[in-house]
Amino acid sequence: MSGQTATIRKGIWIEGISVLWMALEAGVAIASGLLARSLALVAFGADSVIELAAGLILLWRLSIEAKGAHQARVERAEKTASWGVGTALLLLAVYIVIASLHKLWTHEGAEASPLGVALAIASGVLMPFLSRAKIRIGREIGSQALRADGACSIVCAYMAWTVLAGVALTALFGWWWADAVAALALVYFVAKEGWEAIEEARGKPDACGCGGCHD
Repeated sequence: MSGQTATIRKGIWIEGISVLWMALEAGVAIASGLLARSLALVAFGADSVIELAAGLILLWRLSIEAKGAHQARVERAEKTASWGVGTALLLLAVYIVIASLHKLWTHEGAEASPLGVALAIASGVLMPFLSRAKIRIGREIGSQALRADGACSIVCAYMAWTVLAGVALTALFGWWWADAVAALALVYFVAKEGWEAIEEARGKPDACGCGGCHD
Protein backbone atom coordinates (compact mmCIF):
# COMPACT_ATOMS: atom_id res chain seq x y z
CA MET A 1 0.00 0.00 0.00
CA SER A 2 1.42 3.42 -1.02
CA GLY A 3 1.78 6.29 1.43
CA GLN A 4 -0.93 8.26 -0.38
CA THR A 5 -3.38 5.37 -0.18
CA ALA A 6 -2.63 4.83 3.51
CA THR A 7 -3.26 8.50 4.22
CA ILE A 8 -6.55 8.42 2.30
CA ARG A 9 -7.61 5.44 4.37
CA LYS A 10 -6.83 7.44 7.51
CA GLY A 11 -9.09 10.16 6.11
CA ILE A 12 -11.85 7.59 5.57
CA TRP A 13 -11.46 6.39 9.16
CA ILE A 14 -11.62 9.93 10.57
CA GLU A 15 -14.58 10.85 8.37
CA GLY A 16 -16.33 7.64 9.44
CA ILE A 17 -16.03 8.65 13.10
CA SER A 18 -17.36 12.10 12.22
CA VAL A 19 -20.36 10.64 10.37
CA LEU A 20 -21.22 8.35 13.29
CA TRP A 21 -20.99 11.25 15.72
CA MET A 22 -23.13 13.49 13.52
CA ALA A 23 -25.81 10.79 13.39
CA LEU A 24 -25.80 10.49 17.18
CA GLU A 25 -25.63 14.26 17.63
CA ALA A 26 -28.56 14.88 15.29
CA GLY A 27 -30.81 12.28 16.95
CA VAL A 28 -30.05 13.31 20.53
CA ALA A 29 -30.17 17.07 19.85
CA ILE A 30 -33.49 16.98 18.00
CA ALA A 31 -35.13 14.57 20.46
CA SER A 32 -33.96 16.42 23.58
CA GLY A 33 -34.71 19.78 21.94
CA LEU A 34 -38.29 18.78 21.18
CA LEU A 35 -38.82 17.43 24.69
CA ALA A 36 -37.36 20.57 26.28
CA ARG A 37 -38.94 22.93 23.70
CA SER A 38 -35.45 24.21 22.95
CA LEU A 39 -35.21 25.83 19.52
CA ALA A 40 -31.43 26.11 19.83
CA LEU A 41 -31.05 22.37 20.35
CA VAL A 42 -33.44 21.51 17.51
CA ALA A 43 -31.58 23.88 15.17
CA PHE A 44 -28.26 22.35 16.25
CA GLY A 45 -29.64 18.90 15.48
CA ALA A 46 -31.00 20.01 12.10
CA ASP A 47 -27.59 21.40 11.16
CA SER A 48 -26.07 18.07 12.21
CA VAL A 49 -28.41 16.25 9.81
CA ILE A 50 -27.21 18.44 6.95
CA GLU A 51 -23.55 17.98 7.91
CA LEU A 52 -24.19 14.23 8.17
CA ALA A 53 -25.38 14.18 4.55
CA ALA A 54 -22.32 16.15 3.44
CA GLY A 55 -20.05 13.83 5.43
CA LEU A 56 -21.53 10.73 3.80
CA ILE A 57 -20.88 12.19 0.35
CA LEU A 58 -17.29 13.04 1.29
CA LEU A 59 -16.84 9.54 2.73
CA TRP A 60 -18.04 8.12 -0.59
CA ARG A 61 -15.65 10.41 -2.47
CA LEU A 62 -12.66 9.33 -0.38
CA SER A 63 -13.60 5.67 -0.78
CA ILE A 64 -13.61 6.04 -4.57
CA GLU A 65 -10.27 7.88 -4.46
CA ALA A 66 -8.81 5.07 -2.33
CA LYS A 67 -9.78 2.62 -5.09
CA GLY A 68 -8.04 4.75 -7.73
CA ALA A 69 -11.22 5.69 -9.60
CA HIS A 70 -11.51 8.76 -11.84
CA GLN A 71 -12.45 11.93 -9.99
CA ALA A 72 -14.60 13.64 -12.62
CA ARG A 73 -17.90 12.04 -11.61
CA VAL A 74 -17.07 12.50 -7.93
CA GLU A 75 -16.45 16.22 -8.46
CA ARG A 76 -19.81 16.55 -10.25
CA ALA A 77 -21.53 14.85 -7.32
CA GLU A 78 -19.73 17.15 -4.87
CA LYS A 79 -20.92 20.22 -6.77
CA THR A 80 -24.53 19.00 -6.75
CA ALA A 81 -24.27 18.19 -3.05
CA SER A 82 -22.86 21.66 -2.34
CA TRP A 83 -25.91 23.26 -3.97
CA GLY A 84 -28.25 21.08 -1.93
CA VAL A 85 -26.44 21.54 1.37
CA GLY A 86 -26.03 25.29 0.87
CA THR A 87 -29.69 25.82 0.05
CA ALA A 88 -30.82 23.70 3.00
CA LEU A 89 -28.57 25.64 5.39
CA LEU A 90 -29.86 29.01 4.19
CA LEU A 91 -33.46 27.81 4.59
CA LEU A 92 -32.57 26.58 8.09
CA ALA A 93 -31.18 30.04 8.93
CA VAL A 94 -34.46 31.66 7.83
CA TYR A 95 -36.43 29.19 9.94
CA ILE A 96 -34.28 29.89 13.02
CA VAL A 97 -34.83 33.65 12.68
CA ILE A 98 -38.61 33.34 12.32
CA ALA A 99 -38.99 30.78 15.12
CA SER A 100 -36.69 32.72 17.48
CA LEU A 101 -38.55 35.98 16.95
CA HIS A 102 -41.84 34.14 17.57
CA LYS A 103 -40.51 32.71 20.84
CA LEU A 104 -39.32 36.15 21.96
CA TRP A 105 -42.69 37.68 21.04
CA THR A 106 -44.69 35.03 22.92
CA HIS A 107 -42.22 34.77 25.84
CA GLU A 108 -41.96 31.02 25.31
CA GLY A 109 -38.97 29.56 27.15
CA ALA A 110 -37.23 26.21 27.01
CA GLU A 111 -37.15 23.68 29.84
CA ALA A 112 -33.96 22.38 31.43
CA SER A 113 -32.25 19.70 29.32
CA PRO A 114 -29.41 17.83 31.08
CA LEU A 115 -29.03 15.59 28.04
CA GLY A 116 -28.70 18.64 25.79
CA VAL A 117 -26.02 20.10 28.05
CA ALA A 118 -24.07 16.83 28.02
CA LEU A 119 -24.31 16.59 24.22
CA ALA A 120 -23.10 20.17 23.71
CA ILE A 121 -20.12 19.63 26.04
CA ALA A 122 -19.16 16.37 24.29
CA SER A 123 -19.44 17.94 20.84
CA GLY A 124 -17.51 21.04 21.89
CA VAL A 125 -14.64 18.86 23.11
CA LEU A 126 -14.60 16.21 20.35
CA MET A 127 -15.03 18.32 17.21
CA PRO A 128 -11.76 20.33 17.50
CA PHE A 129 -9.79 17.06 17.57
CA LEU A 130 -11.62 15.76 14.48
CA SER A 131 -11.13 19.13 12.79
CA ARG A 132 -7.36 19.09 13.20
CA ALA A 133 -7.13 15.52 11.92
CA LYS A 134 -9.25 16.27 8.83
CA ILE A 135 -7.31 19.42 7.93
CA ARG A 136 -3.95 17.67 8.39
CA ILE A 137 -4.93 14.66 6.27
CA GLY A 138 -6.62 16.91 3.71
CA ARG A 139 -3.35 18.80 3.23
CA GLU A 140 -1.35 15.59 2.93
CA ILE A 141 -3.57 14.13 0.18
CA GLY A 142 -4.41 17.47 -1.48
CA SER A 143 -8.14 17.24 -0.70
CA GLN A 144 -9.75 20.67 -0.47
CA ALA A 145 -13.07 19.01 0.39
CA LEU A 146 -11.63 17.23 3.43
CA ARG A 147 -9.95 20.42 4.63
CA ALA A 148 -13.24 22.28 4.25
CA ASP A 149 -15.01 19.57 6.23
CA GLY A 150 -12.40 20.03 8.94
CA ALA A 151 -13.27 23.71 9.07
CA CYS A 152 -16.95 22.72 9.35
CA SER A 153 -16.07 20.64 12.40
CA ILE A 154 -14.66 23.73 14.12
CA VAL A 155 -17.86 25.60 13.28
CA CYS A 156 -19.80 22.71 14.83
CA ALA A 157 -17.76 23.16 18.03
CA TYR A 158 -18.58 26.90 18.08
CA MET A 159 -22.26 26.06 17.65
CA ALA A 160 -22.10 23.49 20.46
CA TRP A 161 -20.75 26.02 22.93
CA THR A 162 -23.32 28.59 21.82
CA VAL A 163 -26.10 26.05 22.39
CA LEU A 164 -24.56 25.11 25.73
CA ALA A 165 -24.63 28.72 26.85
CA GLY A 166 -28.33 29.06 26.03
CA VAL A 167 -29.34 25.73 27.59
CA ALA A 168 -27.21 26.29 30.70
CA LEU A 169 -28.57 29.81 31.29
CA THR A 170 -32.11 28.53 30.94
CA ALA A 171 -31.49 25.59 33.29
CA LEU A 172 -29.55 27.54 35.93
CA PHE A 173 -31.33 30.89 35.97
CA GLY A 174 -34.65 30.27 34.24
CA TRP A 175 -33.97 32.95 31.64
CA TRP A 176 -36.79 32.22 29.20
CA TRP A 177 -35.22 34.30 26.44
CA ALA A 178 -31.76 32.67 26.53
CA ASP A 179 -32.70 29.78 24.23
CA ALA A 180 -34.12 32.05 21.53
CA VAL A 181 -31.09 34.36 21.71
CA ALA A 182 -28.72 31.38 21.49
CA ALA A 183 -30.64 30.12 18.46
CA LEU A 184 -30.29 33.53 16.80
CA ALA A 185 -26.54 33.40 17.48
CA LEU A 186 -26.42 30.17 15.46
CA VAL A 187 -27.78 31.97 12.39
CA TYR A 188 -24.35 33.46 11.63
CA PHE A 189 -22.68 30.04 11.58
CA VAL A 190 -25.49 28.34 9.64
CA ALA A 191 -25.83 31.10 7.03
CA LYS A 192 -22.04 31.36 6.59
CA GLU A 193 -21.78 27.61 5.96
CA GLY A 194 -24.70 27.74 3.54
CA TRP A 195 -23.38 30.67 1.52
CA GLU A 196 -19.86 29.24 1.26
CA ALA A 197 -21.26 25.88 0.13
CA ILE A 198 -23.17 27.64 -2.65
CA GLU A 199 -20.07 29.65 -3.60
CA GLU A 200 -18.13 26.40 -3.82
CA ALA A 201 -20.84 24.90 -6.04
CA ARG A 202 -20.59 27.96 -8.29
CA GLY A 203 -16.86 27.28 -8.67
CA LYS A 204 -15.52 30.23 -6.69
CA PRO A 205 -11.78 29.64 -6.27
CA ASP A 206 -11.64 30.93 -2.68
CA ALA A 207 -14.70 29.05 -1.45
CA CYS A 208 -13.89 26.11 0.79
CA GLY A 209 -17.17 25.02 2.25
CA CYS A 210 -16.90 26.45 5.76
CA GLY A 211 -14.06 28.94 5.64
CA GLY A 212 -10.81 28.93 7.53
CA CYS A 213 -9.17 26.15 5.56
CA HIS A 214 -6.60 28.05 3.58
CA ASP A 215 -2.93 27.54 4.08
